[in-house]
Order: sequence, then structure tokens, then C-alpha cells
Amino acid sequence: MSVLTAAVREQALAVAAPLHLGRVAEVIGLQLRVTGLRAAIGDLVEIDGSVLAEVAAGTPDGLVCLPLAQTAGLRVGATVRHTGGPLTVGVGEELLGRVLDGLGRVADGGAPLAHLPRVSVQNSAPAAMSRPRIDTQLGLGVRALDALVPVGRGQRLGIMAGSGVGKSSLLSMIARGTDAEVSVIALVGERGREVREFIENDLGPEGLARSVVVVATSDAPPVERLRAAFVATRIAEFFRDAGREVVLMMDSLTRIAMAQREIGLSAGEPPATRGYPPSVFALMPQLLERAGTSPEGSITGLYTVLVEGDDMQDPIGDTARSILDGHIVLSRRLATSGHFPSIDVLESISRVTSAVTSPEQRGDATALRRMLAAHRDVRELVEIGAYVSGADADADLALARMPQINAFLQQTMDDSTPVTETWQRLNGLVAR
Repeated sequence: MSVLTAAVREQALAVAAPLHLGRVAEVIGLQLRVTGLRAAIGDLVEIDGSVLAEVAAGTPDGLVCLPLAQTAGLRVGATVRHTGGPLTVGVGEELLGRVLDGLGRVADGGAPLAHLPRVSVQNSAPAAMSRPRIDTQLGLGVRALDALVPVGRGQRLGIMAGSGVGKSSLLSMIARGTDAEVSVIALVGERGREVREFIENDLGPEGLARSVVVVATSDAPPVERLRAAFVATRIAEFFRDAGREVVLMMDSLTRIAMAQREIGLSAGEPPATRGYPPSVFALMPQLLERAGTSPEGSITGLYTVLVEGDDMQDPIGDTARSILDGHIVLSRRLATSGHFPSIDVLESISRVTSAVTSPEQRGDATALRRMLAAHRDVRELVEIGAYVSGADADADLALARMPQINAFLQQTMDDSTPVTETWQRLNGLVAR
């Protein structure tokens, strides 16, 4: 008899291994309690051979599992099988131009991707001392950002705004106009109606061709909404590790935090700030620190933050600002006046500006900021006719050039400006 190879032997032993099954002991709200099964936190289990669930907590009475699908039809006594590990996702160049659901499965009706190598969605961030410094500007195609809130390759920025102010539209402009080779876009908690509109109208065929879109709509289970963020991040890490320059756009970080809040409360965590359990604030750095530079490539992260009632000091927004490398504030006042993109450049800041721009560029940007600040200070006086010309040289210059300044800061959805042209136009705008 021939000697079996090690691989064949291992395969035979795996087939012959006994199958350990558990049982659903309790179904309450979003959670299941499973007994008779051993699994680690984050592992997937399969219920009745059809419904996947993730292990969220372990108690003396069994495992607390959260289904990744609707719970209708699940019953006490159903058999539960351990799948062998946590959620995995297929990665490869074939993902470009594709739309996936929150668990990394094909959602666009195209060819299946079962042949792709699979990796766990869990991964560690690059070690702090291994990260190259950010020293190169990444053009986004949006003049207000490229000139006044310059983004570096590997930087992470938050886009802060209330609902309906233009966050998704700004992301679509960036996806079409960025200098990055690959865009990974995560739409978490979005209305189902808007997904196809975003992909076909806002992103367009050209933007989609170099993008991977991960979608988990608002009616998806909370575990799927949460995992969509990690699936998108893991896909971006694959392209970064292949030496590519990647832009990771996530809309929105707030809805990811809300999904974790549902999961944490269902697992028995105590509510803390505004009902968010402690796991929410532990989760955010684990997710956000995975973007950035590495020795192989970079992930530039753009994360929208849906602030409650336009309050920029809400817990998620405040925590995000403390972790990220800058923030972009969108103004409802500008949005309602027809100013698009509605970026409040005076309230927005990039923490790597000095590392990615030259002294001349920073001087031009400072001059424009000074004019905008002077105009803001005297705007009400001008409106009531109380401003006296000559009282403030910066204000006089701003008032004279405000039409050109607004033309520079405003763009249509289809308008994308190369970063070199943006700096040239800014220089001509502020020259005295």
C-alpha cells in the first residue's frame, strides 16, 4: 500500500473527525443562546444548515450568538454547527467593478467569485514604527479640499455633517476624481433606494471600473452592517499589500457605531454615553487604525460621520476627531443656499498640511482663508449696510473677489480638477 502524503492524511482525518453540534436554547430579540458547542468570540456558527450567526459573547449558560440574517423561522432546539472560524472574504483583482453585500457575497447579479482566495476579515493594523511618514499629497479632484484641506496618501479624514447635506455626493465626486488607483466604498445603513442611484448616477461606469462597492442597507441585520465595514477594510488592505494606492470611503461611521450599539446591548453590555456601550468606543480605533500607510502601499481613509442635529460635539463625532488625522465639515447653510460641495473650509482642517504642501502653497491657502474669515466677520454688517469700506483691508479684498472665490470653491458633480491646476488657480485668485 502506498504511503499517504501529509496533505491527503490531514484531509482524511478532517473528514473522519466527529461532528460536534449544539442546540438553540433560547431566542430573544436579536440574540440566540446556544448550548453544547465550543466557539470563540467572532466565530461563525450555522443554524439548521441555512442561517449564519456570529458568536458575540460567552456565558456559563452557553454562547450568545447574533444572526446574520432575519430570525423569522428560527426555533428553540434547532441544531447549530461550528463553521470552523470567523467570517472570511474573497480577495483579488476580479473584485474591481463589483458590488458586494455586507458579508462579501456578490450582490450585483454578476459572475460568482467563489474561486478567489479567502482571508479573515479580522486583521491587525500595521505596526506604528513600520508606517512610512505621510509626505505626498493625494489629489481628490475637489478644489476646496485639494487647496484648503489637502489630503496626504495614507491620511484618515472624517467628513462631518448632518443628514441631507451632501456627504454621499461628495464621496462620489472623490471616487471619480481621485488620483488613487483603487477606490473601496462601503455604504452602511443606506436606504435601499439610494444604492443603485449612487452606483449608476453618482459613481458612474468610469468610477465603478476602479472601485469595489460593499453595501449593507438599513434593513440588514446589525451584524451584517457592522461586518460590512471590516469587509471593505480587509479588501482595501489586500490592494494596499499588493503595492497599490487605495482610497477607502465609508458612509457612515455613525451607522456602524449604531450597529455595534445594537449588538452590545443585545449581548448584555451596559449603556453608557447616549446609550452607546463601551464596546463602541473600543471598536472605533480598531477599525480606523487599520487604514494608513504601510511599507507596501497606502490606504487613504475618508469616513463620513452623521452628527445628530448638526451637533459636531456628539459622542461619535468627538471620538472620531480624536482618532482621525483631520476633519471636513459640511455646512447646512451652504447646502441650502445651493453652494456645492457645501464644505465649510474655515471649520475644516488637515493635520498633515505642512507635510504634503510647499511653503508657497500654504501661503496661498492661508491668504484665502484670511479673506474668507474677514468676509464672515463683516457679512452681517454688509447685509444691513453698516460696513464702511476701508475699515478692514482683508474684508475689502474679500468683498471685491467674493464672486471669483465662490466660483473656485464651487463645483458640479461632473467637474474634476487636477491638483496642479487647483494650485495654479488658487495662486491667481489670491495674488494682489
